[in-house]
Amino acid sequence: MDRSVSSLVAEAVGEANLSEYQYYEFHAIDRPLTQSQIQELRRYSTRATITPTRFVNEYHWGSFKGNPAAWMEKHFDAFFYLANWGTREFMLRLPGRALDIEEARRYCCGDSAVARRKGEWVILEFHSNDEDSEWEADGPQLSALIPLRSDLAKGDYRCLYLAWLRCVQAGEIDDDEAEPPVPRGLRTMTGPLDAFVEIMHIERDLLAAAAERSEDAEELVPRNEIETWIRSLSEAEKVRLLVEAVVAGATPQAELLKRFRDSRDPRQCRAAKARTVAELLAAAEKLADERRRKETERANRERDRREEEERRARERYLKNLAPRKADVWVKVDQLIASKQPKKYDEAVALLRDLRDLGRRGGDTREIGARLRELQIQHQGKPTLIRRLREAGLLDVA
Repeated sequence: MDRSVSSLVAEAVGEANLSEYQYYEFHAIDRPLTQSQIQELRRYSTRATITPTRFVNEYHWGSFKGNPAAWMEKHFDAFFYLANWGTREFMLRLPGRALDIEEARRYCCGDSAVARRKGEWVILEFHSNDEDSEWEADGPQLSALIPLRSDLAKGDYRCLYLAWLRCVQAGEIDDDEAEPPVPRGLRTMTGPLDAFVEIMHIERDLLAAAAERSEDAEELVPRNEIETWIRSLSEAEKVRLLVEAVVAGATPQAELLKRFRDSRDPRQCRAAKARTVAELLAAAEKLADERRRKETERANRERDRREEEERRARERYLKNLAPRKADVWVKVDQLIASKQPKKYDEAVALLRDLRDLGRRGGDTREIGARLRELQIQHQGKPTLIRRLREAGLLDVA
């Protein structure tokens, strides 16, 4: 349970030997890379795209020579990896003052989600591996996921709860374990959260069951309320934050927002009793059963609608065919005379139409007699006789 996601991915890559496709992308958000850092990273790849804020590389053979976990500790704030055999990995690095490590570990408690501390940083690692999933080159990329970092810094723990759901789905948490606090707004997912659900392959029924206990998303806090709170900070705190912003290039926004939200206790629903994993899974299965029932009903209604449309179209066709019945018999004789299997198929199709036309009029004696004549006349054509038999045209009354 304490193995990092990176080690699991490294094992998978090692076992793959020659990969079909792998994609690596790193982003530096708070602090751009220096030239010396760029030169250091360039030693790992001559083909990678490297800028002061990004490292991107694709592999169609071989694999990455660096260590994503180490690079996150030293250089980057976000990382995304995918392989076309179903593996996805996503990492975020936040200042420890913006995200409490113990709070993160309440949600990241399996192999699919890990929270660890490295110096001043909290590093979150999310992993999914679904070999049965279809690989899509145009699926979610890191740019769609990066906003989750600022959301976490602001106290929005929805992606952490989603990661916990992935651990539940993967069977990494015991059935009698209680869920962590349920964040607000699970019923109003954002684009980045939807992208997270997709790359983590989180089942929508499980998410819907979890969202039943989630309060509505909090409205924006009035600016004057934030201003009042900031004025309440000590002069020493204000000076410290300004010095960090000027000297270290750090932004105090994450720390301030976290402290402000913690002071208001708006983050999660605490009133409802926490569910166990077993209760949550049972609720998800109930929703899944209901969804499947509705899907079956919709499919049946759609099937009935199509069948009715086809029946009406067939009726119109036969009605238009009735005045031309004599011409159709002539056409049947011509097609059979060709002695070509494909022409036989056309003849059989027309004979079906004539049979249905007889049934429509309530009299199949004529078509039955004509078909018996055809069988006697062409008994030396086994290919035709077989087609007539398979079409059920030799037993027409």
